[in-house]
Amino acid sequence: MRTSRETVSRVSRETSHGEGRTPQPLATGEVPLLSRRAFVAAAACVAAGALVGCGSDASTDASSVQDDPCPYNWNDLIWDGGRPVYRVNDQVLSRWGVDVSEHQLEVDWSAVAEAGATFAFVRIGNRGATKGSLGVDEYFFQNAKGAHEAGIPVHTYFFSQSVNEEEAREEAAYALAQVHKVEAEGVSVGIVAYDHESVEIDGARANNIPAEQFAANARAFCEVIEQNGYAPMIYGNQQDLLRLTPAERKEYPLWLAEYGIDEPTVSFNFAIWQYTNQGEVPGIPTNADLNVWFEIA
Repeated sequence: MRTSRETVSRVSRETSHGEGRTPQPLATGEVPLLSRRAFVAAAACVAAGALVGCGSDASTDASSVQDDPCPYNWNDLIWDGGRPVYRVNDQVLSRWGVDVSEHQLEVDWSAVAEAGATFAFVRIGNRGATKGSLGVDEYFFQNAKGAHEAGIPVHTYFFSQSVNEEEAREEAAYALAQVHKVEAEGVSVGIVAYDHESVEIDGARANNIPAEQFAANARAFCEVIEQNGYAPMIYGNQQDLLRLTPAERKEYPLWLAEYGIDEPTVSFNFAIWQYTNQGEVPGIPTNADLNVWFEIA
């Protein structure tokens, strides 16, 4: 049983599940089994509404599993003021938001909210591409608190350079430690997403890991996030996400990066489309990543 996209989507609307949580031990060994069905039920109790969710549970025979088909009719996707809007029968079934890191410098979150952002993904930190050390994003706490104070629901992501499952679990534990710190200051965090990308740096240690290892690392990270009561998600471009098998793409909701097009081209289901990394938003002093989060009534 995977974490349903409906659960992640509900969490996106109301991210107050930091209260009363008892974190599980962040083991770096084998992750203890936790009923994902129980997690889905618990997460559903703390949030309302429903975002994108489609597909069936993965078969035990991975070779026979097919992708959840992309559920959207792109004839219903329009562009309004340079932003994609998914509208069905005059009902808007999408929301617009941003994701930021220290590369965006100091953000005026009140201005971002006034510009219409309804969610924000804030980078927690990263693992170094060559030496593999872990670090917190310079603006993580400032961005998380600023978005929260501006009334924008806060989600997070960690930039991974893990080369094996042990490092992925270490990254998840490190990410959660920072999330717990910011939640202690009153910020509610919903999703903790896994972002593993190749980097254009000589000596990058994780650029050429096999697809099977990429998938195993993503799963290891997401399992730790999930067992600690947060909603996981996997970010990537089409090439990244195709390194997962259809069965693996069903396990956790996906955040697709695909730029320079009028509509996504992938055939599988996903929750969020990052449609540009060159967006201009009042309150953000540099170009920014812009996203649309699809809903199903």
